[in-house]
Amino acid sequence: MPILLLSSRYTPDSQALWRAALDFGWSVKRLHGHRVPDEWTAESENIVLYGEGLFVSIVAQQLDIALLEIPSDWLPNLPVEYRQRDVRLITLKEARTLQEPAFIKPANEKSFDAAIYATGAELPSAQYFDDAIPTLVSEVVEWEIEFRGFISQRNLVTYAPYLRNGELLKDANGQWITNVPEQDEALEFFEHVLADKRVTLPPGIVLDVGKIHSKGWAVIEANPAWGSGIYGNDPAQVLGVLQQACVKNGLLPLEFEQWVTQR
Repeated sequence: MPILLLSSRYTPDSQALWRAALDFGWSVKRLHGHRVPDEWTAESENIVLYGEGLFVSIVAQQLDIALLEIPSDWLPNLPVEYRQRDVRLITLKEARTLQEPAFIKPANEKSFDAAIYATGAELPSAQYFDDAIPTLVSEVVEWEIEFRGFISQRNLVTYAPYLRNGELLKDANGQWITNVPEQDEALEFFEHVLADKRVTLPPGIVLDVGKIHSKGWAVIEANPAWGSGIYGNDPAQVLGVLQQACVKNGLLPLEFEQWVTQR
């Protein structure tokens, strides 16, 4: 029986997944702190992780669980027709020398803030963050709407809008707002990307797509499923993706080892 292992933070997402897991007959545990009880290691091949990046990384190491995610250079190497903008992978030191506005974010860990910087001089100095941090630098674009999709074995199992013009897509009652024509457009784009074998993906991943003003639909980024917010997605479907995204070492098929990142 699968075991959903959550952190001690009671978020709307973790609560939604907790309820869905119980409905499926899963066991659910919350870990207070980062020290995994010794007796849990015997069940590690059944454990499915979800939570904050640091929590998941520390717990996965103790349980000998492989975490699957895309490498730092995945987005820059994506075919340009799916990016619709210039994206480069450089070091933070190089990013500090930029003289033009750019959207700049750490490629791996959430260290410095992802934001539009007028120049690289606005980035935090080496006193606070190491020069060698892999950094993604993107052309500044205007996203009209953004969708999050959960992908299992290259199949879109659930997707939902989450931002419009940078604002959360919720109504006054806190319900996620959907628009059928845009949903259909997003679905068509998701399916087009997933059908293209040039787009390499791990078996379980989150893919964010959106519509760029005056350019059209594009991939925003890909994120590890075990640490991504679910927004308006179906938590029952998300659970299956989580199972694909964190796998006990020794049970991971050889072809998926390329997606294991050491944290």
